[in-house]
Amino acid sequence: MGIERFSDEGIRRVLCVVAHPDDLEYGASAAVHHWTSAGIEVAYLLFTSGEAGMQAPPEEVGPLRAAEQREACAAVGVERLTILDHPDGVLQPSLDLRRDVAREVRTFRPDVVLTTTWADEAPWGLNQADHRVAGLAAVDGARDAGNPWVFRELVDREGLEPWHVSRLVVAGGSPLSHGIAVSDADVAAAVASLAAHRAYLADLPDHPSPDEFLPEMLAGQGRELGTDHALLVRVHDL
Repeated sequence: MGIERFSDEGIRRVLCVVAHPDDLEYGASAAVHHWTSAGIEVAYLLFTSGEAGMQAPPEEVGPLRAAEQREACAAVGVERLTILDHPDGVLQPSLDLRRDVAREVRTFRPDVVLTTTWADEAPWGLNQADHRVAGLAAVDGARDAGNPWVFRELVDREGLEPWHVSRLVVAGGSPLSHGIAVSDADVAAAVASLAAHRAYLADLPDHPSPDEFLPEMLAGQGRELGTDHALLVRVHDL
């Protein structure tokens, strides 16, 4: 089967769950801008502030990267940003991570959860350890959110009733199943969102400029969908 066009019909809210600031800015933010431009509310949940991702001390890097992420969110129309305080670089599969996702799902009540691939090997190479853990936590936590008998304390202590997520969207997932068509404006917003991580990118001297590779990458994926630009994903019906 070929790549299907992803339908936004019936989607009111999307929750994006990743490990670090900048994880959504490598293509997924184009789809986010597409959604927010259509009136769909999008929220970000990050497990860490990415404090171990630069050469400067973590106590300086964490607040800096959080500020850059807020600017990146503004570029694509995201107002709800939650950054948790799990330690960057050493995320471990745990009930705490799953509970955090389930809590945010029950609070925000999204129709769709978007995360990045948890495979050992991603399209861009060996996948980073935190990315693998975060992807699985997003999957499990999204399903936990709809089970009334899992994390019962979320109801008993926090008053958060179960909420069922309809679809899981995995950026970089394999095999690819769907494409989200994005406009020139969406691509430009995605470039701006990645460029907002100025200090982080400056710490990576060999990193290409966002406007050099993001449009080309999204154009290449668009050709597989038969459109100018697209983000290709794996979609699971939950």
